[in-house]
Amino acid sequence: MSVIIEPFRIKVVEPITLHTRAEREEFLKRAGYNLFGLAAANVTFDLLTDSGTAAMSAAQWGAMMVADESYAGSRSFLKFESVVKDLTGFRHIIPTHQGRAAERILAQIMVPRGAVVPSNSHFDTTRANIEHNEAEALDLVVAEGTDTASSYPFKGNIDLDRLEAVCSERRASIPFGMLTLTNNTGGGHPASLENIRGCARVLHSHGIPFILDACRFAENAYLIKVRETGQAGRRVTDIAREIFRLADGCTFSGKKDGLVNMGGFLALNDDALANRARELLILTEGFPTYGGCAARDLEALAVGLEEVLDESYLEYRLATVRYLAQGLNRAGIPTVQPPGGHAVFIDARRLLPHIPPDQYPGHALACELYLAGGIRSCEIGSVMFGRRDEHGAFQPARLELVRLALPRRVYTQSHVDRIIEICAEVAARTGTLRGMEIVEAPSCLRHFTATFRPVAARPAMPVS
Repeated sequence: MSVIIEPFRIKVVEPITLHTRAEREEFLKRAGYNLFGLAAANVTFDLLTDSGTAAMSAAQWGAMMVADESYAGSRSFLKFESVVKDLTGFRHIIPTHQGRAAERILAQIMVPRGAVVPSNSHFDTTRANIEHNEAEALDLVVAEGTDTASSYPFKGNIDLDRLEAVCSERRASIPFGMLTLTNNTGGGHPASLENIRGCARVLHSHGIPFILDACRFAENAYLIKVRETGQAGRRVTDIAREIFRLADGCTFSGKKDGLVNMGGFLALNDDALANRARELLILTEGFPTYGGCAARDLEALAVGLEEVLDESYLEYRLATVRYLAQGLNRAGIPTVQPPGGHAVFIDARRLLPHIPPDQYPGHALACELYLAGGIRSCEIGSVMFGRRDEHGAFQPARLELVRLALPRRVYTQSHVDRIIEICAEVAARTGTLRGMEIVEAPSCLRHFTATFRPVAARPAMPVS
């Protein structure tokens, strides 16, 4: 098709509320200039995250209506378990209320103090769960992954030479290695199948378990199909199954490629680790056949894991991301290239070179996009990943990005066209944008709850 249409019909709609800029200024001020603090009713285009924001299908809603809410041994759990085992091949499927719960359990049973966990790039909650244990979350993404302008098709690849070196030098400290699919930190980019195979080979040669952060596995598999030599003739489902079978386990947020609003799981092959994980699950989440979810969540997730691998859906999904990126690029807005799987990432460092990293250019841009047209986006830069070293010196993030994450099956082409118009209007006056400073922030995952204020304007230079 010359025009890639939405492969669904819309049967239920939700009104969008429109506000004036003056109203949005007041909303943002009351939220401490943190977009997470906004009431959803005061947002026009909610691109904060693609997590838990999908529109579910009629089949998913129908499955929820016949859920078995038995506390133990639920029929809905057995259906969910069967679907996940068929897809992943893992022996033990442990449901959790979302992905970060799976990460927490995994870190608690496998990551001791002083450990190092290599990955292509750890995202925020994965990193936080590792660092909470006083361990190191080590990013080993390939060099192309930090070059936003490069057209390299697999910027989510892990640097296999560096991985081999780390495994050789620090084997005793590595409880497992990871890959994040797709690589959310660096632009939603995939790892190639060749690279995933190589990662498994390196880790297993050192006797190190290989764990996937697989929340966007379907988008990664589809990008392999359309970008990697020799994969075009394969079904996406078969590519996904091979990816899972290269690993020893995974964490999974169903709120992404599970097409649901709540749910996830930890999957493992190791019997002893799975038993320890279930003990923690009972302590903090729930019985192993519901794990913090209602049975209706498990029913919806079981259907979503099948729907997400429909190739007409994936074609539409990736086309939408590409359409938004191309529209922004035509307006002179630099984005991470090539477009990834779930979001478009604006390069705020290139768009706002006059704002230094310690004044958070990504956050400044995200606030202005909201003020200009009600777009709620997410900074992925020095607010999220910036640090201070042992001497108190500011260490900026490698990239200063603003993520426009597209909820699945929610917005139409006219919505995306309007988003492009708003972004173009802001880009036309970037020189007027000022940086932001933090007023108050917690010690961990500060981007969720920190408060900010605009940096005061510099006084005009006196005329001599």
